[in-house]
Amino acid sequence: MDIQQVLPHRFPFLFIDRVLEIEEGKRVVAIKNVSYDEPVFQGHFPGLPLFPGVLQLECMAQASGLCVGAGIADEGRIGVLAGIEGARFYRPVRPGDQLRIEAEIVGLRRGFGKAQAKILCEGENVAQATITFALRSREEFQQAPR
Repeated sequence: MDIQQVLPHRFPFLFIDRVLEIEEGKRVVAIKNVSYDEPVFQGHFPGLPLFPGVLQLECMAQASGLCVGAGIADEGRIGVLAGIEGARFYRPVRPGDQLRIEAEIVGLRRGFGKAQAKILCEGENVAQATITFALRSREEFQQAPR
């Protein structure tokens, strides 16, 4: 799968490095390699680099978008984050960690989707959340006032 054909994100905000498994519209397993070169580590935190929870949520949201993405990308739509429920963080993420992001679509109707997502590192739970996303036309964002 060509990740950049499906997701609108680009460096430095593309947080999916590789897709290991995908059942389009159902589930995805993806990888994020947390590098020492991540721009966020310049300020979060000097001398104690931690990958922020908000970026872990973004990893889960992007994986969820990939899960439904190929079909909607062909229709000229993208998934945009609409909500997060039940977010939990179990251990810190540091440079050198490889994150396994798993997302499963649990609902899809009327222009909205919902996914259960989690992150594992070396088999250990790192984070989990329920991600809600809206399916929107790419044109809505290209014509939006700035």
